[in-house]
Amino acid sequence: MIKIDEIMKVLPHRYPMLLIDRILVAEPGKAIRAVKNVTINEAFFQGHYPGMPVMPGVLILESMAQAGAALMLTDPNMQGRMPLVGAFDNVRFKRPVVPGDQLITDVEVVWFRGDYGKIRATASVDGEVAASMEAAFKLVSGS
Repeated sequence: MIKIDEIMKVLPHRYPMLLIDRILVAEPGKAIRAVKNVTINEAFFQGHYPGMPVMPGVLILESMAQAGAALMLTDPNMQGRMPLVGAFDNVRFKRPVVPGDQLITDVEVVWFRGDYGKIRATASVDGEVAASMEAAFKLVSGS
């Protein structure tokens, strides 16, 4: 298990854009399982939507992409790199994510060559798929 202080050593994201709280399982170069605890205190719930808070789909995708970035950047040879998304493919939203949900994201590497790669991710709540996607990415030198 990797807690938030270690995640912040690997990922460049910070509040309000750090969207994973804990890594439950990591197989370097292969797969990762991450957690985002969704609370009513999230800034985006102020406007999305008043009276019916729903986590924006783009932030669910971002959470999945960050889990994928954590998977790549936990490799000591990749630390200090900056992950950039090149494309999202096969995006599907299956259920809303609301305050009180625990978003569990499973990511696997589809392929990785040099600085480029592709991941497949599924985010679920209580065992029910909330969203799925594939993402192409590039790792660039951090500044």
